[in-house]
Amino acid sequence: MSQDRVLSVSEVNGVVKRLIDGEPLLQTLAVRGELSNYKIYPSGHHYFTLKDAESSLRCVMFRSSAQKLRFRPESGMRVTVLGRLSVFPRDGAYQLYCSELIGQGVGDLQAAYEELKRKLAAEGLFDRAHKKPIPRFPDRIAVITSGAGAAVRDVIRVAGKRWPMAKLIVMPVRVQGAEAPPELVGALNYANRWQVADLIITGRGGGSIEDLWAFNDERVARAIYASAIPVISAVGHEPDVTIADYVADLRAATPSNGAELAVPDQTELRESLSHSAARLRQAQRRRLDELRRRLDALQSRPVLQSPTGHVDVKRMELDLLRGALITAEQRTVSAARRRFTGLTASLDALSPMKVLTRGYAIAADGEGRVLRSATETEAGAEIRVRLADGALRCRVNELIVNSD
Repeated sequence: MSQDRVLSVSEVNGVVKRLIDGEPLLQTLAVRGELSNYKIYPSGHHYFTLKDAESSLRCVMFRSSAQKLRFRPESGMRVTVLGRLSVFPRDGAYQLYCSELIGQGVGDLQAAYEELKRKLAAEGLFDRAHKKPIPRFPDRIAVITSGAGAAVRDVIRVAGKRWPMAKLIVMPVRVQGAEAPPELVGALNYANRWQVADLIITGRGGGSIEDLWAFNDERVARAIYASAIPVISAVGHEPDVTIADYVADLRAATPSNGAELAVPDQTELRESLSHSAARLRQAQRRRLDELRRRLDALQSRPVLQSPTGHVDVKRMELDLLRGALITAEQRTVSAARRRFTGLTASLDALSPMKVLTRGYAIAADGEGRVLRSATETEAGAEIRVRLADGALRCRVNELIVNSD
């Protein structure tokens, strides 16, 4: 054999990987089998073996795909795996890289789930406008779940620690199986009819889609939607999202989380009240300091230190103002009197009577009209002549008209 054809282990694994990756049939596989040696690593990746009666196949599901799982896979569970086949060069082993796990019968349930989800969404049952506010300090809480499960114990433990003032009313129902939906609906209707609580928590622990199917029932969804009491849906673990979660007024990831969302934390509330009290005291101190400064400023004013002295000063100012007003008045009166005297003298100088005292006279006809021209009367007419100290009644003998 020629040495030119000798390959390294890595080269062989690389060739095999390229051959497998280049085969379209192996890039989109659906393989049915039984889970074995199922392990979840801290990284979040899932490693397991898929086997049947005669063979086994190594499989890996990375964290990004595993987070989308709707159930918890376990060894011994029969599933259908979707993914692609490839080679891990380091180990020289081929394995199935899984993108999705479907449990037996899950396909039909998933289709029913999606159909109901679309139907109720179209009717508006998931709209945020219909969500009722969760009371901040509920007095009574109805817990609708299995009376023997871990969920009810978790709710009682968490709620009792956070807010022991709330009264928990446990309404035990079945949460799995054909009888579960009618019992859930009956408990929800009973709680609303008799107003047994301010808030309702309903749910259960996690499980497969079959285990959670009661909370995907249309009757349960409509009962939650019709509830006048706010409802917190606390079903399963974080990946498990049911129809009840969409319809409820608030969704919790787990029953414990439902209790946390239902009641306040008394420790946090005490701390908040303590901080508020401290801020209030600080605000009061600042206000008192400000008022004290204002009081000191007022006390330093002369009017408060010697009230009578302030009044005396104001009296002096009033006397000065009165004197100024009197002086101004006197000046105004004197000026008015002088003006009056001057106007009187001017008027007297213009008076016709004043002219008569200088030897002038005013002639008027018999009707009292003043004669300004000799032509305004005639010979023989009787006229009246006004003098400074009296009047003369005269008769005209002759008219003498200037010829200028």
